[in-house]
Amino acid sequence: MTDRTWLESYPPGVPADIDPTQYPSLVALMDEAFHQYAPRVAYSFMGRDITFAETEALSRALAAYLQGLGLSKGDRVAIMMPNVPQYPVSVAAILRAGFVVVNVNPLYTSRELEHQLKDAGAKAIIIIENFASTLQACLANTQVKHIVLCAMGDQLGMLKGALVNMVVRNVKKMVPEYDLPGAVRFNDAIAQGERGSFQAPDIHPDDIALLQYTGGTTGISKGAVLLHRNIIANTLQAEAWYAPVMRTIPTEQQLTSVCALPLYHIFAFTANMMLSMRTGGKTILIPNPRDLAAVLKELSRHQFHSFPAVNTLFNGLANHPDFGKVDWSHLKVSVGGGMAVQGAVAKLWLEKTGCPICEGYGLSETSPIASCNPVTSKEYTGTIGVPVPSTLMKLIDDNGNDVTELGQSGEIAIKGPQVMAGYWQRPDETAKVMTADGYFKSGDVGIMDARGYFKIVDRKKDMVLVSGFNVYPNEVEDVVAQMPGVLECAVVGVPDERTGEAVKLVIVRKDPHLSEADVKEYCRANLTGYKQPKVIEFRTELPKTPVGKILRRELRDKK
Repeated sequence: MTDRTWLESYPPGVPADIDPTQYPSLVALMDEAFHQYAPRVAYSFMGRDITFAETEALSRALAAYLQGLGLSKGDRVAIMMPNVPQYPVSVAAILRAGFVVVNVNPLYTSRELEHQLKDAGAKAIIIIENFASTLQACLANTQVKHIVLCAMGDQLGMLKGALVNMVVRNVKKMVPEYDLPGAVRFNDAIAQGERGSFQAPDIHPDDIALLQYTGGTTGISKGAVLLHRNIIANTLQAEAWYAPVMRTIPTEQQLTSVCALPLYHIFAFTANMMLSMRTGGKTILIPNPRDLAAVLKELSRHQFHSFPAVNTLFNGLANHPDFGKVDWSHLKVSVGGGMAVQGAVAKLWLEKTGCPICEGYGLSETSPIASCNPVTSKEYTGTIGVPVPSTLMKLIDDNGNDVTELGQSGEIAIKGPQVMAGYWQRPDETAKVMTADGYFKSGDVGIMDARGYFKIVDRKKDMVLVSGFNVYPNEVEDVVAQMPGVLECAVVGVPDERTGEAVKLVIVRKDPHLSEADVKEYCRANLTGYKQPKVIEFRTELPKTPVGKILRRELRDKK
């Protein structure tokens, strides 16, 4: 499988390989951006623009503050915030100081937060006050000794910042009561750091940049160890992959990307923040992607070229009444990741924006991008595309042997400079997912065609077994999503006395008159007998992770 058939499908100008050794660390990549693009806007947030030079100065001061706490090189510092400017400043500060970023989902419960902080051995945390009560509930059981407390308006200037904080705290009541003695305010930490001294440590490609915790879908949440060279490689791979369309942006326009995915998610961390650092691009920070009206209002103020998102966000925006108030004419690349992009959503997005959704694939363990459809393609392929530069992908069977027959399914295995060093302090778990020849086993079942395009047929555990026949939820969902009157849908397996398992379909209606009989008739016309849903349920919404991925297991639990 290492003949790399897929290289023939690369658009002109995309290299077969990238050189991840061109930067010794992510800090070197960021330093280059800070100096080369100093006067440019790096982040736009609630009407406030923050330049690369300002990001450099703020992160240098915060790095000096963190070093002044007596932390040692390699110590872990957690970040628990939505997309606010303090996030990228904190990432730059932690890395520049020689520490390790631990990205934390801000919507975690105290139980989940405790597990992650203890597992990572985090000694400090930078957290927004909205979630301070969650930290308070578990703090005593962790090794955290230092807390930097942010507020939504910290970087919006004195007057606007105070107003925003007052609204968040007193009007919207988004900050539950908390008591964290000794916590230092973000702006105070910056001020202290400005008076201190920053010592640039010696950082190497094999030093750990971040611990990226997996969603725990395979059991307990584990920290993927991502080295500086892993993130550098994936940033350069994304840049090379996007280049064919990014080269068409007029030189007087600054490359601008929408960051609606949360930065604690590796997709946004690499494909938004680090890629924009590398290219000198502006990032529009969206703090709450679930508030679709607010997202569209913010986007109406900008021209933008890149929009990485998940299927549910593309779908929600395209169906929103305010969609037409945004100028989509400059959009060059819409990358779908995190979950399967559905054909009906891709078709609608292309019709409404003129920009195709180019589906990619990756995992926390691969920094995350492993494969993607060519950004020059105008049609929905229903695949996850081809491996990106310097990446090998193959299919293996349950015994670890290569699947060589075209069209035969197997577990997708990935090898490349973006693949993690392993799971944090879990050599047993690392051994389960790495092959002897250095491939990472994804847990996703796929097939490959003659051109080297891969298609996911599903995660191993999501497959439904009906009377011995394999039913892949993605396939059924893709069919049902195209039915008029369906806004969203999800498929799970439920126990069945006769067939072992049966297909359960959960639908969110666009048309309130859509009936169970309509759905059954449509499925009979479009799906073979054993794939047709036996149980149909209508809901007002589907359970999702904060990133927008549908939580199938929750649908499975509620029979």
